Amino acid sequence: MKVATCCKNRVATRHKMAKDLQSAYHERVIAVSVADAKVPPPLSMSGFVWLQLLLLGAIWGGSFFFARIAVQVVPPLTLVLFRVVIAALALHIYLASRGVNFWDYRRHALGFAGLGLLNNVIPFSLLFIGQTALGAGLASIFNATTPIWTVILATILTADEKVTAAKLAGIFMGIVGIVVMIGPGILTGLGGPLWAELAVITATISYAFASILAKRFKGIPPTVTATGQMTASTLIMVPVVLLHDGMPHLDGISLGVWSAILGLGLLSTAFAYILFFSIVKASGATNASLVTLIVPVSAVLLGTIFLSEKLAVQDIAGMALIALGLLIIDGRILALSRKPNR
Repeated sequence: MKVATCCKNRVATRHKMAKDLQSAYHERVIAVSVADAKVPPPLSMSGFVWLQLLLLGAIWGGSFFFARIAVQVVPPLTLVLFRVVIAALALHIYLASRGVNFWDYRRHALGFAGLGLLNNVIPFSLLFIGQTALGAGLASIFNATTPIWTVILATILTADEKVTAAKLAGIFMGIVGIVVMIGPGILTGLGGPLWAELAVITATISYAFASILAKRFKGIPPTVTATGQMTASTLIMVPVVLLHDGMPHLDGISLGVWSAILGLGLLSTAFAYILFFSIVKASGATNASLVTLIVPVSAVLLGTIFLSEKLAVQDIAGMALIALGLLIIDGRILALSRKPNR
């Protein structure tokens, strides 16, 4: 009897140990699954998002033409005010026509103000200030570093946009392409004052922070986010312009200049930021910041098409390097090349 009881106890003990081990294994699997669920998959870009990015680059490249016409007559800060006022009015009219009540999103007022400061007021003002003492070539190079700052900040502040070797290599290739496009002309901007260089670099960092902040508005339609940003920018710019430039003088502004201002407000701001926030919502801040690599290409091509400017060999070489950089970032062609032939 004692032997039988002892054997039964041993069997029961073994069964209990097996159940405990099985239970611990399941708990570990569940814990790992939960941990994996907390880390979202890395964001990528679909073909449609790439088309949106290219369109945005073309639109913002065209903004240089509008600005070149308007800034000859309108002071820079006043031009910024006109730009955001027109964009805000157009977006409010659009939302009203679609039956969207902007007041329903009033709880996001502070976030909209942050976007307005980081995406419009601070960078626009710093870029204008920096470009008064820097050559356009060097300012363009600094502006093209926006994706680098965005990658750094996204790696620190987000879980789904970590830095990769391919992304850094592609961004570097794109910046080299812009340097090649500008060519020897970049040397004219060297030796500028440090404060001007810091102003432009700070503007690019501000854009990077704005891209990260924009991720918080994923649950809001891009049209509403753009409207909130432009409304906040308008409220901020009004006192700034009144203190710096005084009351805007509308007399003496020709129809051609007003057309350029409307182009800046409606196309290069209202519609452009709807695209921008759509890209951020779909593919993240880092991917949206890649537009700064496309803008110079767009500006050169538009100049060739509409202003009869000649396309130099260095322009073609630079565009090829930028395209190669974007292909490296996208990664699809590299992935196809790695597939074994069957």
